[in-house]
Amino acid sequence: MEALDALLNRVSVPRLIDPAPDAAQREILFSAALRAPDHGQLRPFRFLTVEGKAREQMGELLVQALQQSDAEATPQALDKARQGPMRAPLVVVVIAKLQDHLKVPKQEQLITAGCAAHAVLLAAFALGVGAVWRTGELSYSAQVAKGLGLEADEEVVAFLYLGTPQHPPRTAPKLDTADFVSEWQG
Repeated sequence: MEALDALLNRVSVPRLIDPAPDAAQREILFSAALRAPDHGQLRPFRFLTVEGKAREQMGELLVQALQQSDAEATPQALDKARQGPMRAPLVVVVIAKLQDHLKVPKQEQLITAGCAAHAVLLAAFALGVGAVWRTGELSYSAQVAKGLGLEADEEVVAFLYLGTPQHPPRTAPKLDTADFVSEWQG
């Protein structure tokens, strides 16, 4: 697939089934992430892959975090948290590793990690791998961060769900760029 095709047509693919991306596809996905814009070449990100039984353990971690943050969480909310990681055969946790740096503020490093996540999504689309970026309140939970083994200077940026599309991806909506671009006149 041509780069512009991926950039102009990528859509989220939320219904995912086995198989997960294979080793060769994963190499491409993570190599694409390493091309994210990166002032200072700090590589302020890393990735965790979660698959197989580890997805069930991640679901239990999300349940514990939800129970800690909301003692009155409904059984439906707890089940949704538990089943979240089961929505795809592979979950990639994108982690920002924020560093003190004279010229590169932490906010810029966080954006770089987000660009790395987006690069994975673009590469997945180009390869025909289904992918969707999901976060939510639990993504930013200190308990989830601890359970995933994050250091004090790290935070979750994204949970990327990857697998085989259950259905063909939808067509990207055509948006008018004029609705999003204006000229500053000073």
